[in-house]
Amino acid sequence: MKALVLEAKHKLSLRDIALPQTLGPHDVKIAIHTVGICGSDVHYYTHGGIGPFIVKEPMVLGHEASGTVSALGSSVKHLKVGDRVCMEPGIPDPNSRASKLGIYNVDPAVVFWATPPVHGCLTPEVVHPAAYTFKIPNTVSFAEAAMVEPLAVGVQAAHKAGIKPGDVAVVMGAGPIGMMVALAALASGCSRVIISDVAQPKLDIIGNYAGVETVNIREKKLADYVSETTDGWGADVVFESSGSPKAIADIANLVCPNGTCVMVGMPVEKSEIDIVGLQVKEATLKTIFRYANVYDRAINLIASGKIDLKPLISETFKFEDSVKAFERAAEARPTDVKLQIRVG
Repeated sequence: MKALVLEAKHKLSLRDIALPQTLGPHDVKIAIHTVGICGSDVHYYTHGGIGPFIVKEPMVLGHEASGTVSALGSSVKHLKVGDRVCMEPGIPDPNSRASKLGIYNVDPAVVFWATPPVHGCLTPEVVHPAAYTFKIPNTVSFAEAAMVEPLAVGVQAAHKAGIKPGDVAVVMGAGPIGMMVALAALASGCSRVIISDVAQPKLDIIGNYAGVETVNIREKKLADYVSETTDGWGADVVFESSGSPKAIADIANLVCPNGTCVMVGMPVEKSEIDIVGLQVKEATLKTIFRYANVYDRAINLIASGKIDLKPLISETFKFEDSVKAFERAAEARPTDVKLQIRVG
């Protein structure tokens, strides 16, 4: 089967590769329609690894996908052939302690698409567990459905933050995940979301959404803006989505007394947190890793119209142009949010 294969760092090819296609009783076969390019895909392409996950042999990329069910395992009851679906890419061990506790996202045995040595989904057809395959309403396009995966990160962050109606939130970092966090925070009840970055084009894109205020930190200190617009009180919720050590060091200056900080971005270098600054405010510090039990919620938010992801799709490439799509993604143009590949 033809697939986009990462052969080694900086080397991609669109070629035939043998992939597992055995349909178990609890699996479905899916004809892939659209796949989004994630920052982790690009990082594997440009760096050959992320932390302990090193690309040692050819690997198919892609984990943000939508498609159509083409075959069913004998025990699958909630889906049928022809259903339009999106797929949660991380498959845990159902017998693990983490899974039994409902926190399967932190299961050490999780098998996640396009995470070495696991192949991803940038190929015309995949087999996937039906339990992690979600039907999408007709009002949700394949392109939007392929963005449920990153949106799920935002929904997980908003859920972990315990947002209350009318809360003021700060999101540090206006990359794709930061934008997803901002939209999820608004949909969860925040009255205002203040989002910061150094890239003005990205701020212009997310700033078009009602309820979002933008701060270019090249021009103004975020802490000053937050203080000025909250009468010196601070934000109820702070989401750190940039992974920048400088941003992480500033969270205590942004959060209000008894507020909550949620760490979303993953820094690649050591970072320092102002623990005393948080303590004197009795602020709560939380973390997230991917998501668990929120995929259906993310789909419902798109279907209801509470979250519109269409303005964030920057360009769609043909499957035969997959290599070109990744070269474009590696450029990290400030005007790009989400690049996608149309497979089927």
